[in-house]
Amino acid sequence: MNANRPFVGSLAPDFHLPCTPHPETGEEQVALADYRGRWLGLIFYPRDFSLVCPTEITALNSRIDDFRRQGCELLGISADSVESHQRWIDTAPAQGGLGGLSFPLASDADGAVCRAYGVFLEQQRVALRGLFLIDPNGVLQYQVVHNLSVGRRSEEVLRVLAALQTGGLCAEGWNPAQATLDAPRQLRPGSMVSHYRIERQVGSGTFSVVFRAQDSTLERTVALKVMKPDSPVPASAVLAEARAAAALNHPNVCTIYSVDEAEGVPVIAMEYLSGRPLSKQIAARPLSSETAASVARQIALGMAAAHAQGVTHGDLKPANVFLTDAGMVKILDFGLARREAADDDPDATADLAPGTAGAVTGTPSYMSPEQAGGYAPTAASDVFALGAILYEMLTGKQAFSGANVLQTLRSIRDVVPERLAADVAEPFASLLAEMLVRDADDRVITMAEVAERLTAGQPLAAPVL
Repeated sequence: MNANRPFVGSLAPDFHLPCTPHPETGEEQVALADYRGRWLGLIFYPRDFSLVCPTEITALNSRIDDFRRQGCELLGISADSVESHQRWIDTAPAQGGLGGLSFPLASDADGAVCRAYGVFLEQQRVALRGLFLIDPNGVLQYQVVHNLSVGRRSEEVLRVLAALQTGGLCAEGWNPAQATLDAPRQLRPGSMVSHYRIERQVGSGTFSVVFRAQDSTLERTVALKVMKPDSPVPASAVLAEARAAAALNHPNVCTIYSVDEAEGVPVIAMEYLSGRPLSKQIAARPLSSETAASVARQIALGMAAAHAQGVTHGDLKPANVFLTDAGMVKILDFGLARREAADDDPDATADLAPGTAGAVTGTPSYMSPEQAGGYAPTAASDVFALGAILYEMLTGKQAFSGANVLQTLRSIRDVVPERLAADVAEPFASLLAEMLVRDADDRVITMAEVAERLTAGQPLAAPVL
């Protein structure tokens, strides 16, 4: 037997084999690629006409409609010939046969595919009872190998398939009528997620819970963002965006250490920061012109570095800007701006039509006019958002607001930069007039230029908060 069985999470070994005619298509060859876009239950078994095999195969066949309702096809593989397979299918159950079959049986005469899946017994020249569930992308998601004398239960195979398709954590004995485990709710001080030991919860939102945790491998404190199972945005999409943002390395950007799906729990490990978000700071009082300039300058420097690498934020707002106890500004949540619709709250992040053309994505009070019109955010959109933040730091009031989200979006689309600029003194007035230009094509000032303008004539010291 090959001990190098493929790992769960790896691409399933490819195959191309002769088979009994497919009951629906009549095809007499089968390949892994034929099942791309669907789940595949790959069933290895030892011999045609053997004692346990007929009862097992016919039981699985009797549930074929249930498998197909779950988007899964079945394929049997053994080392017997196609001719032997066909005799087995045509023979009545009373004579040890199957009496018909709704899925093909493939012949792996030389055992090459059985070896690739680690189930071939060389001495007997047969396969163990291997079951492999392969997802629509060809990735192996589940495997179990039984002794030759132990059959499989079709009900358990369907239960495992349903559990895998939930995308959540399923406890022992779980069935499709039950909810999956809510990982953030289950975590307690002392709990382990991969190599992270939970210390305490430090924050919670609609989409994730953030814990202070200890990285037991590198012996450092991290902020561990754990995705909620009912997040309207698929965890895979959030993790992919976070991986792209992890490439950023700048003093004014919160560092992402790792992105992982350890133990089936999607987590993002980040630099742990001590301080408070800018949103709480400006809720207390407007900032002095020196402090506002310093904070905005550091935001612009961090964003300039991101834009240089082709990374936009799309949801830049005071809640995503952190002021550390050391006086440093850190930008949070790069690449994490795809969110669900806000409950009529202009300050909450919104994705009013997630995954579709014309979606409105961002936080209404800090959106650019193009985002409010349903276009994807760009570097120019981030400049507009920083302009709105700078205005709020200086005046203590939001640049754009309304009784509801629609009114807020309307005020953004109707922005008159000069009116907002008139509320602040120079050198900020002329800068805001350029940053809050309505048309993105005419909003030509860059983050690097914003940082340079804020540096000119201003002290470089950290903000005094």
